[in-house]
Amino acid sequence: MAIGKTQGVNWIYFPSSKRPPQLAEDVIAIFNAAASAISSASNNLSSNDVLRVIAPGLAAKNFLVETGKKAKEKVTVPVLFGRNGQLRKHFCADAFHQGEGFVVEIEAGRAVTNHQFLKDLFEACMMADVRTLCIAVRNIYSRQKDFEYIATFFDTLYASNRLTLPLEGILLIGY
Repeated sequence: MAIGKTQGVNWIYFPSSKRPPQLAEDVIAIFNAAASAISSASNNLSSNDVLRVIAPGLAAKNFLVETGKKAKEKVTVPVLFGRNGQLRKHFCADAFHQGEGFVVEIEAGRAVTNHQFLKDLFEACMMADVRTLCIAVRNIYSRQKDFEYIATFFDTLYASNRLTLPLEGILLIGY
């Protein structure tokens, strides 16, 4: 199944011609288990608050999860390497499963208004060995339907076939 809604969480996997990998289904289940606590219909949580709620579930699936804003608490994913394999450039992710190359980014209010989802997409495309990106956004922010807007954007991106991404898939979750 490539599109779904269960227990208040919307999700869609791109490209729609592929089934989501097992780890994507596991991430969907983690969000579903937390749906009542994080639902944008009844809560006004920041992205960090949402991450705190789902962090134990992600950690149980062997994700490295950001625990704070200090450098040692962030999850860094390599982008460029220099001499002797030294890390030259990295981007930070909310959660990263190194073995599966799976990045999770959680957005709240600025997902669409500041086009943060596009920054997340760009960074995931630059990250070494990343194969799957999950972007979790509010179903509704103010009166804007963030999940629907971004789903339409990604659907158009894949349907047009004008841009080839270096990712095997993108999981979009609306909470």
